[in-house]
This record gives sequence, C-alpha cells and structure tokens, in this order.
Amino acid sequence: MEIDRLDGRKANQLRPLACSRNILNRAHGSASWTQGDTKVLVAVYGPKAGTKKNENPEKACIEVIWKPKSGQIGKLEREYEMIVKRTLQSICILNINPNTTTSVIVQVINDDGALLPCAINAACAALVDAGIPLKHLAVAICCCLADSGYIILDPTKLEEQSMKAYAYLVFPNSILSVRPEGSLKVQGEPREHGVITSGTQGAMSVDDYLNCLERGRAATAKMSTVLRRNLQPQIASELSKAG
Repeated sequence: MEIDRLDGRKANQLRPLACSRNILNRAHGSASWTQGDTKVLVAVYGPKAGTKKNENPEKACIEVIWKPKSGQIGKLEREYEMIVKRTLQSICILNINPNTTTSVIVQVINDDGALLPCAINAACAALVDAGIPLKHLAVAICCCLADSGYIILDPTKLEEQSMKAYAYLVFPNSILSVRPEGSLKVQGEPREHGVITSGTQGAMSVDDYLNCLERGRAATAKMSTVLRRNLQPQIASELSKAG
C-alpha cells in the first residue's frame, strides 16, 4: 500500500536538493543547503587560537551557534546545537590545530520540515569550504513513521506534525575524503563506518527503526552526489595545495 503525500511524492522520494558554498565574504567558509522549502545557511569562522572552557586544549574545539529564523533561542535550539556539535566533532580531525576553536553559525532561513538534517548537511559543506580538516563528509536525512506503519523520507513540516514518530540519521560519505591520502589514519582519529548520529522522536519499534536505517542509507546516495558535485572543486584545490 502506497501512502498518499500532499505534494505528490512517493514515500522514498526526496524533495529537490540544492547546495551552494562560498556565499559569505567575511566568513572563512560558508554554505547553504536547501531541501524543498527548507533552507539553512551556515558560516564558519576559524580556527582561532584558544579553546572554550571545559574543552580539551590538546584537540581542536568546535563551537555551534544556532540562530532561528525569528524569535529567541529555546530548549529545542539548544538541543540542535549539541547534536550538530557532536556530529561535526565526529567527522573533524581534531588532532590537527589543537587548542583552537572553530565557530559554526547555523542560520535558519526557512523551516518546512527536516530542519536538523538540512543544518547538518549545510554545516558539513561549510567546513569543507573553510578548509577544516575532515576524516570524511557526512549526509543527514529524516525518516517519518506513519500510524499505518508506513515510512516516508524527507518530510515536510506538515508531514512531521502528523506522523507517529520520526528519526534523524547521519551517515558517513565513505567514498570521499577532504584530506590527502593517508590522512584517514591519523592516530586517535578513527574513521566512522556506520551511523554517525541517530535520534528519534515518538514511539518507534526496533524493526521500524531498522527499516528507517535501511531506507535512509539508500536515499543518502543522491544527497552524497549533490554534496560531492558542489564541493569537488574545493576538495581538488585542497589536495593540490597539500601536494
């Protein structure tokens, strides 16, 4: 049984994707990520000397600041900051540039569903644009579970609100590295192979979650292609400088 979606998409069909980088002159790196009517802009500043309080000075520090489209930042936005920070820390090579802080500013332009995954995708692209050393790229997606048990990908805001539960998933893009050959074996910085970040909202069985993992991983191939296509010139430039 195929579920009916208001915008006519199939259950596994993503909204139109777009990624742009190097769009802010004063930032060290910047990128925007758009999925349908959801759009997020991310600016990266740094690395700057010194780390924040309670951070390890022997490693680089990632600071994430979330800016909503309007209004004050609340509990949900603080949670988003923490999730984005942990995700970025897992893909960055923190042994390079120790005792420094890189600030990642996430500006919500419009939220029509799957906001957190869009922010993570934009942040990843902005880090590459800034030349921050990464173990690999990452792609994020949102999967929703309907009351009927059907799973849909990349929900709109209205779909999110009507679903029984949803999961956000971040997978490594294992095909592409933004560091020269051999840098993936940096001591103390293992490369991710499975799920980088995962979280759920609402009641979801183990089988439903595993189904989300399977469908989400399959769908991120298209997202990886978009990310790779937009970042390839920057990555080629970084590898040329390294050589």
